[in-house]
Amino acid sequence: MSATESVPSTRPYLIRALHEWCSDNGFTPYIAVQVDGSVQVPMEFVKNGEIVLNVSMDATSGLRLGNDYIEFKARFGGVAREILVPLTHVVAIYARENGQGMAFPPPTTAAQAAPSPAALASAPAERTGPRSVEDGSSDDGPSPDPGAPRTGGRPQLKRIK
Repeated sequence: MSATESVPSTRPYLIRALHEWCSDNGFTPYIAVQVDGSVQVPMEFVKNGEIVLNVSMDATSGLRLGNDYIEFKARFGGVAREILVPLTHVVAIYARENGQGMAFPPPTTAAQAAPSPAALASAPAERTGPRSVEDGSSDDGPSPDPGAPRTGGRPQLKRIK
């Protein structure tokens, strides 16, 4: 391969490897996604142009971690949705339990990185997941009592059989 030919991205391979590592070790893999018009996610859960998605086998149906896209079906607020994320828009993959993972550069053009104003206006949900994959800090705060009623905060995906 000559220097002028483009080298395939390592991003899809690293994402698959970290997803497998999380799954093998009993962790919950999450991805942080920079949202724009090419990303198909529930816009009501997008905050500041980003959404964090649980991509565990328990939370998804038909998960495909391809070389160009991550595709799956998941329930949001009890409604089944089809999710399609270009790998160029995945800015991090990490384990929810300990924040270990990897961050990636955001999409290269400003048009890819910025969601449309209409999308932002219809997306009042809060951001979930760690602030920084490197330092492991998070927005989660202390773990709530599992028996206590939920009073807002982090949305959860409920598995229904």
